[in-house]
Formats: sequence, C-alpha cells, structure tokens
Amino acid sequence: MRYNQFGRSGLFVSELCLGTMTFGGSDNFWGQMGQLKQRAVDDIVRLALESGINFIDTADVYSYGESEQLLGQALKNLAVKRSDAVIASKVFVPFGNGPNDRGASRGHIMDSVHASLERLQLDHIDLYQIHGTDPVTPIEETLRAMDDLIHQGLVRYIGISNWQAWRIMKALGMSERLGLNRFDSLQAYYSLAGRDIEREIVPLLAEEKLGLMVWSPLAGGLLSGKFGPGSEQSTDEARRAHFDFPPVNRERAWACIEVMREIATAHGVSVAQVALAWLRQQSHVSSIVIGVRTLQQLHDNLASIELELSAEDLAKLDTVSALPSEYPAWMIERQTANRRPQPFPQ
Repeated sequence: MRYNQFGRSGLFVSELCLGTMTFGGSDNFWGQMGQLKQRAVDDIVRLALESGINFIDTADVYSYGESEQLLGQALKNLAVKRSDAVIASKVFVPFGNGPNDRGASRGHIMDSVHASLERLQLDHIDLYQIHGTDPVTPIEETLRAMDDLIHQGLVRYIGISNWQAWRIMKALGMSERLGLNRFDSLQAYYSLAGRDIEREIVPLLAEEKLGLMVWSPLAGGLLSGKFGPGSEQSTDEARRAHFDFPPVNRERAWACIEVMREIATAHGVSVAQVALAWLRQQSHVSSIVIGVRTLQQLHDNLASIELELSAEDLAKLDTVSALPSEYPAWMIERQTANRRPQPFPQ
C-alpha cells in the first residue's frame, strides 16, 4: 500500500480509502447500498486495516447515523489504536425534519460534529468535510465554524465535497485573507466514465495543492464489469440496477468498458481493478474511496494496488474516455500554442 501526502498538509493517507456507505441501512434508500451489520462491518474494517488501509470515510447521513455507529463500534471491537486510523466524516445533507437540520450553517455544523463524535465514540475527527454546496449560508460563516472546530480540538483537518471550482477558490482566498484554517481536500466524483473535474477542478487542486479523494471510482458499479453490451442480464444484484447514479454518458462508458475488458484480460485481472489502477496512476489523486458489500469485493479492490498499467494501456484508456473539448478550453489551446517552450532561433 502506498501512502500519499494529503494536499499540502503533513498528513499521509493510504491510496485506497475504505468507504462506509454500505454500513447499516434497512428497507429504505440506504438499504440499497449494503445493509451490513456489525459482524460484517468488523470483518471488512479488519481486512482493510490489515491490508494497509489507514483511511476510512463516512458521513452523518449514511444510514442516518448508523454507518458512523457501526464504524465506531468496529474500531472499538478491534481495539484499533487511534493514531493508526485516519477517520473522515461529513456534514451538510438533511439529518432531521427541522429547517436547521441541514446545510453548512454554524448551528448545524456545531450540532452535527458533537453528534458524529458520539456515534463514532471518538474525541476528534481527523477530516471533517462539508458534504455539498450551501447556496444560502455565507462561505465566511462556514469557514469560521470549521476553524473553531480545529481550535477546539474536535477536528484536525477540513475539506469539502461536490463544490464548484470558483467556490473552492473563493473559500481559499477568504481563508488566507481572514487568517483562518483553509480546506485541505476535495472529495469528488471521478472515473473513466466521468472525467468532468479535469476541466476546471483538477488544475485548481494542482495549483493550490489540495488533496483529492475520489468517490464512486467505478461510476456506481457501472465499471465493475457487470455492465455493458451483452452483460445487462447479470445486473439485478448490482446497485446500479436499483439506483442509476451518478449520471453517465452510456455510449462513452460502453466504449471505455470494451477497452477495459481487453486490458483486464491481458493482465489477468478484473475490469474493476483496471478502473481503480487508472485512477491510482493519476498524479492528482490522493486516495480512492472504495465501498464494498463483501470481503470478496474488498479483496478484489485491494488487488488493484498491484496493477501497474503500461503507458500503452493508459494511452488507450485516456483516448477512449476523453472529454469532448468545450469552450474556453479549445480557444485557450489555440491561443497558447506559442506560449509553450519553443526552440530558440539560431
């Protein structure tokens, strides 16, 4: 397992991060994700830690708090040394019926962090993330609340998820101007079937040295190898069959899967491992969040760290998954051709 520096911080996290959306749930929306109970959760957390994963991601809203409870109990059951696990959680999504039981307001953040800590049975959260964009709460209010949590020792690092590039940059600028702790990371959707963040967000992350956590690296299971032309009949048990998310351009995805299958066959690995290996070999990726229902799935995902795609493999995948050029990118490329390193005229 490789450990990557998390943005510009001094924190190092494993290249694979255990996601916990499959922990808990019943016959509701979250039940479609996994419905794992304590014994299964303990087994998965144990295998992840024994395999070198030191990074675990959850959220207060996953199974309405049950995911955090199960994770916290697993850490206790397994007697995990606190410094051996980097625990991340999130706040934002509605967690109750009241008008203030949601969003990135100071009130909701302060209430939620204490509730999450109680469920996790921890005295601090290593990475606390704003789970979405709040169009109502001023960014300064959110930043000051998160800064206070760090000063109170309840949180050590802060991040965001699913934010636009302009909003991230505005927040970073405000943090610098106001002397506040700044966001250390972004958690975003990224996969061979969805490379949208490469347009604006990836250049921003590189410029400002923010860590990137990837969620849904298999595009909600679409890149697992169970889907694609000729394999639709085998998808009944897959999450995508019941929850068609995130949105994907199917035509481009099928083309990607065709190439992925060829590469998987050549290396003697699964299609899912090819998807994870491609992400792992992107320099801007800090950690890839993997969510599993079974130990078999976890073993398969873990095996992806041994797969090194060749330059030819990467070129094939990059070509088939390439985004169509959009304005202003095509104009920038045209106008900056003479601003690149040029041979000096003799």
